[in-house]
Amino acid sequence: MKLNPLVILPPAVFIAVAVAFWAGMNQKNPDQLPSMMVGKEAPPVTLTQLGDTAPFTNAALRDGHVKLVNFWASWCVPCRVEAPMLGKMAAAGVKILGVNYKDKPADALKFLADAGDPFAAMGADPAGQMGIEWGIYGVPETFVIDGKGKVLLRFPGPITADVLASTIEPALKKAAAD
Repeated sequence: MKLNPLVILPPAVFIAVAVAFWAGMNQKNPDQLPSMMVGKEAPPVTLTQLGDTAPFTNAALRDGHVKLVNFWASWCVPCRVEAPMLGKMAAAGVKILGVNYKDKPADALKFLADAGDPFAAMGADPAGQMGIEWGIYGVPETFVIDGKGKVLLRFPGPITADVLASTIEPALKKAAAD
């Protein structure tokens, strides 16, 4: 009996497509887009005052100490999820600089009053211009910055205990060792 090649072709195509989809779905982190900022100097800080304290400046990024820059907003549900973790990190001595992104000042200050204020310094980016310059896709986004102002890591999304242990802490340790 002779086998018709047209009978074998559809299952073979299906298997090839299934293998391609499987390979694509098993990337390390398919949701994480690469950042053009990693390995480069942090872009300029252009913030307005939020609350009673002056916003942080470019000099704060180059103060010789490792730090995080966290973009957040009161209207951002994942920002509310990560707020307790940021508070724990700040209590443990991690310097976190906050950028309130496209938010109403009263709403932002209420958020901090309710969730706690983990920021060593912060400011507002009401029009989102600083966010554009930093290449953010949304909030929350967090950057690990070395003492010279170089971006070592960009993490999009909320910082959870798992993210802290697997991504943020290793980047902080590497930055402190350099």
